[in-house]
Amino acid sequence: MGVAVSKKHGKAVERNRIKRLLRAAFSDNCEALNGSYSIILLPKVRESYSYKDFADGLKLCFKKMNEKIC
Repeated sequence: MGVAVSKKHGKAVERNRIKRLLRAAFSDNCEALNGSYSIILLPKVRESYSYKDFADGLKLCFKKMNEKIC
């Protein structure tokens, strides 16, 4: 898994927080993936970020990925 957060998201402290949230959400939900993938995460620019938003987005994405394979 790769995470790319541009300078549009703010200073280094904010970008690092976004990366930590994405990594945590991914590690908690990666067992939902069937198979082996290379994944790059690129968050959209927003006012605020939360773990729940990232986790819900990843769950939906993983569900769609698994449906296309089956």
